Amino acid sequence: MTVTAYTLAVLLDLFCVFLGYRFWFRPGPAAAGYGVPADPHGDARAYLSVKGLRDGTLGLVGLALLAFAGVRAEAWFMLCVALVPFVDTFIVLRHGGRKAVAFGIHFATAIVVLIGAGLLFAV
Repeated sequence: MTVTAYTLAVLLDLFCVFLGYRFWFRPGPAAAGYGVPADPHGDARAYLSVKGLRDGTLGLVGLALLAFAGVRAEAWFMLCVALVPFVDTFIVLRHGGRKAVAFGIHFATAIVVLIGAGLLFAV
């Protein structure tokens, strides 16, 4: 279970870093994948940049916690960070996004993050 917990934590953190990168360097497709398309050349540039910074920073902080503070700190971090994809679910729904994206991507991600936190607490 230890290998699974660490692997899931690292993968989730790296995925956040990837999402941050994508919102910075491929913002149009990233926004469409998020579920609320936005024009990266229009007024949405700030939203896309902030989203990229948020996701990338969460991933880097998660990796740093796991490497330098330990599994317990990462578990608490993931438990708190699960709030982000839960709220993203409602953001997508509120702004006319598809339910399949809201629940299939964001809500499911929140559940996976909570499972990851639970596994880390169990280690």
